Amino acid sequence: MKIKKTKIEGCFEIIPKINKDSRGSFIKTFHQPTFKKYKLETAFKEEYYSVSKKNVLRGLHFQKPPMAHAKLIYCVYGEVFDVVLDIRKKSKTYGKFLSLNLSAKKGNILYIPTGLAHGFQVLSDKAIMMYKTTTVYSPKHDTGILWNSVNIPWPNKKPIVSKRDKSFGIFSDFGTDF
Repeated sequence: MKIKKTKIEGCFEIIPKINKDSRGSFIKTFHQPTFKKYKLETAFKEEYYSVSKKNVLRGLHFQKPPMAHAKLIYCVYGEVFDVVLDIRKKSKTYGKFLSLNLSAKKGNILYIPTGLAHGFQVLSDKAIMMYKTTTVYSPKHDTGILWNSVNIPWPNKKPIVSKRDKSFGIFSDFGTDF
């Protein structure tokens, strides 16, 4: 497992070793001693997965304190254009975003620290995304930032977006709790 720093402080791309043979493949997605070495939070409280069709855009989501959480995410089927936006007021990269493709074929994983908003757009016909979070889901603290209010180069300019995600406020009006 290789852990790579990204341009967003505390956010890491994890490149696992993919073991392949005639049966298929085997990928380790979590190794506590390696995560500990990089001081990554590992006390995950919940795990989810989402199934989405091509051009679906989910995000940009986060939970406000005191229920804010770090996330470990990866694509187990298909491919997505994945984005994190730094919403930590005192961060050197506040307001900056990171984008990368996550795919089942590549097996790459993204560790997202507390204080980043997250979203993705599906590139393949279907994608299944796994999420581990360090806090329990709290509807009262769950919110987001409008997906197109930051200069993110989304692959499809007319994505399929939920009514809820369309209702989020724009980033320039955002008052951060981080």
